[in-house]
Amino acid sequence: MPRFQAVLFDFFGTLTRPIRRGSGHRATAELLGCPPDAYIDVLDRTFYERASGRFGDAEATLRWVCDQVGVRPSPEALRAAVACRRQAVRADTRLRADAVPTLRALRERGMRTGVISDCTHELPAILPELAVAPLLDVRIFSIQAKRCKPDPALYLAACTWLGLPPADCLYVGDGGSQELTGAQQAGLSAVRLAAPDLVDHLAFNVDNDWVGPALGTLGEVVHLVDGTPVAVPS
Repeated sequence: MPRFQAVLFDFFGTLTRPIRRGSGHRATAELLGCPPDAYIDVLDRTFYERASGRFGDAEATLRWVCDQVGVRPSPEALRAAVACRRQAVRADTRLRADAVPTLRALRERGMRTGVISDCTHELPAILPELAVAPLLDVRIFSIQAKRCKPDPALYLAACTWLGLPPADCLYVGDGGSQELTGAQQAGLSAVRLAAPDLVDHLAFNVDNDWVGPALGTLGEVVHLVDGTPVAVPS
């Protein structure tokens, strides 16, 4: 692979451990008066619509979700549910043990770093609380960009912010949202994180046909940019 000037990461499942919905999501549903299974079904079916900001702010989006289930929560219940959902997403978000060391090692090598994430309103709110926050030069969120991966505009926005051509940037992701194909089509190099624990990761529209490079651990990104051959996980 060529020498890179920046490494851009997916967030959920890449910088974090696999995402699995915890009990906070059922608590959110109960605050709204929604049957939890019906609420979660709507979340799954409408991820990309919600992650592209189609329904407005966090409160308006939850109101729309409730409309799909057929319930009408009070304004007070909606406000409480917005806070509960943010706490639920924060509880689900656990950084990989090698996330901070990897970002630090890249920056010590003069690399710029960033994150490109398909996400709803909660991630921009909670990311500043996380240890990776000061190690990211650019943050591109679908909820703010009003579009989701694999739209090339997301990758190109990160490159433009960094002042780098796409060819100088490496993208690392678990493959959700066809993100690896999208990065490649936007002119970046791309590599898949194929960590064994991702078998149970909550992801949509996965890049199952990806045949490019793959890594077994996040920390192997450092070896990759150093030019050390990395074994492709079987």
